Amino acid sequence: MGESSQAIQKQTDTTAKRETGEDARGLEPVFADAEKLWDKMRDATRRTAEKAYEYFRARGGELGKELEDWFRAEKEILRTVPVEIREKDSKILVSAAIPGFNADQIEVSVKDDCLMISGEREESEEKTEGELVMSEWKSNRFFRKLVLPSPVDEARVKARLRDGILELTLPKAEVEEPRQVRVVSD
Repeated sequence: MGESSQAIQKQTDTTAKRETGEDARGLEPVFADAEKLWDKMRDATRRTAEKAYEYFRARGGELGKELEDWFRAEKEILRTVPVEIREKDSKILVSAAIPGFNADQIEVSVKDDCLMISGEREESEEKTEGELVMSEWKSNRFFRKLVLPSPVDEARVKARLRDGILELTLPKAEVEEPRQVRVVSD
């Protein structure tokens, strides 16, 4: 069985285990198509802009605090995810803190030197006591797009969720040496 066939079989086995409940811990996040994650990023940006505009209008349209409105809205729409990127030998190691998410709620996409991680979980029942002014607890999704220090081999990327930390091992792509072309005259 070839390397790509093994990867497909592993993903199929993992999906089947999740669907039947065999893999209750679900330690491996789902690798997703980059277009799907771009759509999620556009949606999060749109929702953030709408929320920031609500804050702007609630302030009476006073100019000068638009960035404050944006950051406040972003905190409510997207969860902050601290990330650490390290280079070690021929690989890049990425750690992202995402407590409260299961592996099947996380998607990872890698293309060349671009890494996107996204997650969304069901919202829990909200308390309705008093009027909500601001809530950082409300964020049930996150999205991060990171530029890696070098291109990576997408086929060999490994992801593991352990104790709320997403750990990615990204082998660097083989660097093609420049090829010298001999010029001949006619």
